[in-house]
Amino acid sequence: MLYRGVEVNPAVSVRHVHNETDEDSTFGDTDGQSATISLASSMMSHIYENGRRYHSFRAGSYFFPNDELEQERLDIIHHMTDLVLSGRLYLAPIGNNPQRILDLATGTGIWAIDMGDKFPSAEVFGNDLSPIQPAMIPPNVRFEIDDIEDDWSYKMPFDFIHCRYMATSISNWPRLVTQAYQNLIPGGWVEFCDYDFQYRSDDGSLTPELPMVHNQRLVVESSRLLGREPSPGPKLKKWVQDAGFINVTEKCYPIPIGVWAKDKKLKTIGWWNRLQFLQGVEAWSMNLLTHVLGWKPEEVQVHVAYARKDAQNIHIHAYYNIYVVYGQRPDAGAWTAPI
Repeated sequence: MLYRGVEVNPAVSVRHVHNETDEDSTFGDTDGQSATISLASSMMSHIYENGRRYHSFRAGSYFFPNDELEQERLDIIHHMTDLVLSGRLYLAPIGNNPQRILDLATGTGIWAIDMGDKFPSAEVFGNDLSPIQPAMIPPNVRFEIDDIEDDWSYKMPFDFIHCRYMATSISNWPRLVTQAYQNLIPGGWVEFCDYDFQYRSDDGSLTPELPMVHNQRLVVESSRLLGREPSPGPKLKKWVQDAGFINVTEKCYPIPIGVWAKDKKLKTIGWWNRLQFLQGVEAWSMNLLTHVLGWKPEEVQVHVAYARKDAQNIHIHAYYNIYVVYGQRPDAGAWTAPI
C-alpha cells in the first residue's frame, strides 16, 4: 500500500516515534493501545552512502547497512545459528504454549516468522530500526519500527523475549536487560545470543599482523570509541544475573571461519560463516572506519579485500565464540507495567 507516496508494508507499524502527531496516525494499534503511531514516510526512507543503504530512523545508531546484500547476510547468519543450535530456535525452557513472544532488533524478521509458525496460537512481535521485514507473514506475527534503547511502552507482558547479535549496537546493555526483565510475566524467560568478537586459533595460524586480525582490532577500537560493546557475549551472564533473573544458564559455541575444522558439523558451520564474513566484512567496517577513524572509502575497500583473502586461506584456522544466555524472571507476584 502507499502512504504519503511511499510503498509501505502494512504489517509494520511504528512505536516510540517522537516529533510526530496523532493526526499522522492511519494504522490501528499493534499492542491494543492507540499510542502506536503509523508509518511516516521519513521512517520508510533510507540513507545511501558509499554504495550501501542505511536506516533513516535514529540514523547512525546502528552502523550496519540494511540493503538486500545485508539482508541476505542476516538470513545466512540465521541459518548458521540454526546449525549451531542443532535446529533449535532457542534454548530456554519456555514450554509448549507461550502466548506472547518478542524478538528484539528482529532484522529481516526470519526468527520471528519461524516462531510464529512454530507457535500458531501465540502473538509474536518483532521490532527493528529498519522496515525490511516481508509483507507475507503468518497472521500471528507483527513487526514494528522501534528503538530498543528507548523506554519500552508495551502494555502487556511477554512470556519470552529474545535478542540476537547486537554487538557494536547497544550503548547500555544493563538497561536493555532490565527492560526485558520488566516486560516479562513472572516465570517468563529471556534469551540473548551474541559474539565474543575476538578471533582465535589453537595452533598459532592466526597471527597479529594478518589483515583479518587488524580488521577485528579496528572494529573493536571504533565501537568502543562510540561507547558500544563489540564483545557482549562473555558479559551476558552477569548482566542477566544482575537484572534479577534466576535459573541463568550460559552456553558457549566455537564458530570456525572457513572449512578447516575436521568435525563435519563445524566444517559446515564454518562454510556458512565464511560466506557471511565475505559479505559482511565491508558491512561492519565501512561506516565505523570512515565515520569514527577517518578512513577514506577506498582505503576501507582495500583493507576488507585483504581480510577476505585471509578468510579464504585454508591454512588460517580462525574461529570466535558465541554465547547463548537465558534466564527466568522469578515466578512471584503480579506483573505491573513499568512506569
